[in-house]
Amino acid sequence: MLGAGLVAHLGVIVDGHPMVVPTVYGFDDERIFLHGSVASRSLTGTGEVCVTVTVLDGLILARSVFEHGINYRSAMIYGVPARIHDPDDLLYGLRLLTEHVAPGQWDYTRRPSPKELAATTLLAVPLTEASVKISDGPPDDGAGPDAALGRWAGRLPVVATWGTPEADPLLPPGIEAPPHIAGRTGHPITG
Repeated sequence: MLGAGLVAHLGVIVDGHPMVVPTVYGFDDERIFLHGSVASRSLTGTGEVCVTVTVLDGLILARSVFEHGINYRSAMIYGVPARIHDPDDLLYGLRLLTEHVAPGQWDYTRRPSPKELAATTLLAVPLTEASVKISDGPPDDGAGPDAALGRWAGRLPVVATWGTPEADPLLPPGIEAPPHIAGRTGHPITG
């Protein structure tokens, strides 16, 4: 499930109040990695967090509003995050994060400088406690009284694809998008 999404929502308690922050993520078999600025309030807590990744697959449009819904895949990961201090583990987590959202980008771009690493917080939440849910299928009102209404009902799939890369306006002419980016055009965003 984690391989299908791109955005995670990090739920934390900050100063006694809930906060949910969207962020990109990376993962391996044991941890999910989240990053941000060292000044980010959402990354400075010491308690349990909830990280949620959801992929929308479609709308369920029933004969009655009551039966409308969505098809989705989701994972909720619970745990106490560890802040990564080890330089090798920090680069490992940042590489996973980068490669998850843009495969090939880690080897294409410049590595983080020591100053940039010092300004970055990387958290690792263990994948030991998680809840995965999938909602898939047609409307539930086809065998009930609403079936006699003569109204269309069904699923409206969501199909997201990568668009054509748009160059930075400050990029000098003649520098094309690398193959690992340009080759994504027209391909599905999620798996």
